Amino acid sequence: MSTRRSFDAEFKLQIIRMIREDGLSVTQVCREQGLVDSAVRRSLAQYDAEQA
Repeated sequence: MSTRRSFDAEFKLQIIRMIREDGLSVTQVCREQGLVDSAVRRSLAQYDAEQA
C-alpha cells in the first residue's frame, strides 16, 4: 500500500497552468509528473470554483 502524498498550493497552481495556459492535457501532465488523474481533475475543479 502506498502512502498518500500532499502538494502545496504553488505546485498545484503550476500543474493547473501547464494545463490551462500551456495547453497540455491532464493525462499528459499526470504522466510527466507522476500524478494520479483524479487528483489533478479535483484540483482543477476546485480552482475553477474559486475563480467563478
